[in-house]
Amino acid sequence: MRISVFRTAHFNAAHRLFNKNWSQEENTVVFGICSSPNFHGHNYELEVKVTGELNEESGMLIDLKKLKTIISEHVETKFDHKNLNMDLPEFQNLIPTAENICITIWNILRNQLDLSLDITVRLYETPRNFVEYPA
Repeated sequence: MRISVFRTAHFNAAHRLFNKNWSQEENTVVFGICSSPNFHGHNYELEVKVTGELNEESGMLIDLKKLKTIISEHVETKFDHKNLNMDLPEFQNLIPTAENICITIWNILRNQLDLSLDITVRLYETPRNFVEYPA
């Protein structure tokens, strides 16, 4: 029997949307005020969905305390109060759009959770703007 569990988390981070191969003018056309050289920040809300087969012996899909710890140690601690462009090696050559941040978090979690579990990551950059991976 397949079932899904969800865990939410939160982190604050700054970033700048900027393609180093473009002029500031081109970046402003594409990214608007988000390309400001002084960066800007968001209060990100994260939702992690884990899906798989229910363990009939334990009655659980995954120990939620374990999932909480994984998200806390590998995502929240890593991203919270960071400048994504400057502090995280993942974004040295990757523009930290909501899409790329979401995929990066999915990859981090994929390396921490059993491969028998399916993972979906939903990242809210604002209450009205969010992305989900995989789609």
